[in-house]
This record gives sequence, C-alpha cells and structure tokens, in this order.
Amino acid sequence: MPRFAALFICCSLILSACADATVPHHTPLQDPPDYKGVPTDTTPPVMIIAPAKPEQPE
Repeated sequence: MPRFAALFICCSLILSACADATVPHHTPLQDPPDYKGVPTDTTPPVMIIAPAKPEQPE
C-alpha cells in the first residue's frame, strides 16, 4: 500500500509540473494592419433560418 501511495504522489507531482500556469494562454491570430488578403474572421457564423415557402394556390 505505501508503494501505491508513493507512486501516486510521484505521478501527481510529475503531471502537475506539466501544467505550468506561467505559460501565456493562446490568443487567436490577428491579421497585420497592412495585410491586403482575406481578413481573419473572428466572429462565429450566423445561423439563418430559411423563410417559409408561401403556399401556392392550385
């Protein structure tokens, strides 16, 4: 049992070292101001509901 506890503690210390909080988070890419190509779209797509088809008289 003490071996399992020691193994668990060692694994948790190793894994906690991987989760370094000092690393800055990823920010979305932005186009430089002088870029003349397709701009980076940072907005989500808009869901448009198709209009109902009008009823055709027979």
